[in-house]
Amino acid sequence: MSTEQPSPTDSTTTSAGERLASLRQRFEVFEGDRLGQIGLAILALFIFIGIFARPYTIELFDFTFSTPGLAPYDPGERAVGDRLESPSAAHPLGTTDMGRDVLSQLIAGTRVTLIVGSLAAFMAVFIGTNVGLISAYFGGWVDDVLMRITDIVYGVPFLPFAIVLVAILGSSIVNIIAAIVLILWRSTARVIRAQVLSHKQRPYVESAQAIGAGHVRIMYRHILPNVLPLTFLYAAFAVAWAVIAEASLSFLGFGDPNMLSWGEMIYNVYTANAIREAWWWVFPPGICIMLFVMSVFFIGRTLEKEVNPELNHQ
Repeated sequence: MSTEQPSPTDSTTTSAGERLASLRQRFEVFEGDRLGQIGLAILALFIFIGIFARPYTIELFDFTFSTPGLAPYDPGERAVGDRLESPSAAHPLGTTDMGRDVLSQLIAGTRVTLIVGSLAAFMAVFIGTNVGLISAYFGGWVDDVLMRITDIVYGVPFLPFAIVLVAILGSSIVNIIAAIVLILWRSTARVIRAQVLSHKQRPYVESAQAIGAGHVRIMYRHILPNVLPLTFLYAAFAVAWAVIAEASLSFLGFGDPNMLSWGEMIYNVYTANAIREAWWWVFPPGICIMLFVMSVFFIGRTLEKEVNPELNHQ
C-alpha cells in the first residue's frame, strides 16, 4: 500500500467529481473580491468584442449561421467620413487622417491584443514552467545549465532585443510574439524552480519514488499540479506584460503592418502629427490598453490570494 499523502491539487488521487469541486473552490477566491470581479467583467467584455469584431459565416451541413460584426465600418476602408472628423453620430469616436472610422479600428484591434496576449503568455509560461520544473527536479549540471541560460536571458534588455529580432526577421505578428516569449519565460522559470525545490522533498514525492514511479510521472503527475496555482498567477501577469510589449513595439514602428492593433493606432496618430489635434484618435486605444492591463492585473492580484492565503485578510 502506498504511503503517499495526497494534496488538494494532486490529480492522481482525486476523482473527476473531486477535481471539479477543486476547480470551483479556486474560482471561489473571486467571491467577495470586488477588484477581481471587475477584472473578470472587463476581460470578458474585451473577449466578447474580440470574438465578434467582424461578422462570421459558418456552414454546418445544410445550415448556414451568420453572426453580425460589432465594427460599424471596415477598419481599413478609406474615406468612410471626413478626414480627422471629430466624434459624431455617424462616427462616435471620429475618423483618422484618411477618413477611417476610429471605433471600427478600435474594435478590430481588440482581437490582435487578445491573440498576442494569450499566445505569448501561454508559450512563455509553458517554457518557464518546464524549465523551472526540470531544473529543480534533476538538479546538478542540469540545474546549472538551465539557470545559467536563465541568467543570460535576464541580462538581455527587451526592447533592443525585440527591435533587432523584428528588424532581421521582419515585422510580423509571429515574430513579435517570438520576441516576447524569448524574454518573458525567465521570471516564471525562477519562481517555479523555487517552488519545485520545496515540493520534491515532501513525503508524497518520496512515496512515488519508492513505488517505482518514473521521473516524468513524478514531475507532471505529482509535483506539477501543486505548482499550477503559481503558474496561473504568472500567466495572468504575462498577458498584461505581453500586451504592453506589443503596444511598445507597434508604437516604435515595428508592429505588423497587416494587422491593426491598439499600439499601431497610436503609432499612426504619431506619424500623422495629430496627437495634439485628434484627441479622439489617440485616447481610445490608450484607454483600452490601460483597461485591459488593469483587468488582468486585478485578476492576478486575486489569484495571488490562492497562492498566498495570508493575503486573504487584507
